Amino acid sequence: MPIKTQNDLPAKSILERENIFVIDEHRATHQDIRPITIAILNLMPLKEDTELQLLRMLSNTPLQVDVSFLKLESHKSTHTSLSHLNKFYESFSEVKDKNFDGLILTGAPIELMEFEKVDYWEELCKIMEWSKTHVTSTLHVCWGAQAGLYYHFGIKKHVLGQKCFGIFNHRVRKRKIPLVRGFDDYFMAPHSRHTVVRKEDIENCDDLVILADSKEAGVFLVMKEDGRQIFMMGHPEYDRYTLDREYKRDVSMGLDIEPPLNYYPNDDPNEKPKLSWRSHASIFYANWLNYYVYQQTPYSWNKIAEK
Repeated sequence: MPIKTQNDLPAKSILERENIFVIDEHRATHQDIRPITIAILNLMPLKEDTELQLLRMLSNTPLQVDVSFLKLESHKSTHTSLSHLNKFYESFSEVKDKNFDGLILTGAPIELMEFEKVDYWEELCKIMEWSKTHVTSTLHVCWGAQAGLYYHFGIKKHVLGQKCFGIFNHRVRKRKIPLVRGFDDYFMAPHSRHTVVRKEDIENCDDLVILADSKEAGVFLVMKEDGRQIFMMGHPEYDRYTLDREYKRDVSMGLDIEPPLNYYPNDDPNEKPKLSWRSHASIFYANWLNYYVYQQTPYSWNKIAEK
């Protein structure tokens, strides 16, 4: 089934060229079904790249997914045009009285800042608190996962001696939990971050369970036991060339950085990067939408209010 987007969202034409079924809002209104409503709080600087990556992941289920993009009012984006934001994004104040089946809180390249020093931290805290009563399941990604663990459970992040950068092998630790249903024992996933949340801090929290981790990259996937909050430390939504662009950007800026691990054939940045994580990424997002969003949300949110 399709992803529902605004009629002229730039990502729509790209997805259509990739044979991903996308319908616009006019056609969707003529389908007599209740779509799954997903809000994406996009904190990444290159917002159009992130839109495309996440829409690809959300397209791999039989569900109709109605996506809304959210922006912050307390932060001015400098890498995405104001016209794009005004046209395709809503502010939190515009949606705070709505309910969503799912929420994705993306990463942001501000890991080395203390959370309280981030200019939009107060607004983000309001959104995370709101999500506890207005969202069925919230997926926190990378820095968003660290921010969520800190806000909800007081778990701190720690600065790494060297950037965690590349494609890493992970093991599944709780196979019977539906979020990792269909995963192999081991799977690959991208990471690009300067900070880490320690495994022992998560294990000391009775409300959380670690579903997957890596010897090299640490904890990858954490879930609150009821599935209402999910925390993913990596970036399985990344496309083939995302880490390549990050690496070559940093090299051009004169930064001291090693090539991403397990990424280029023969570790040669001139070769085409290996795509080794897409299948598990698709399974993960399909599992989240099916087991933690679709199957947990009533047809009408009014039923929740009546309880």
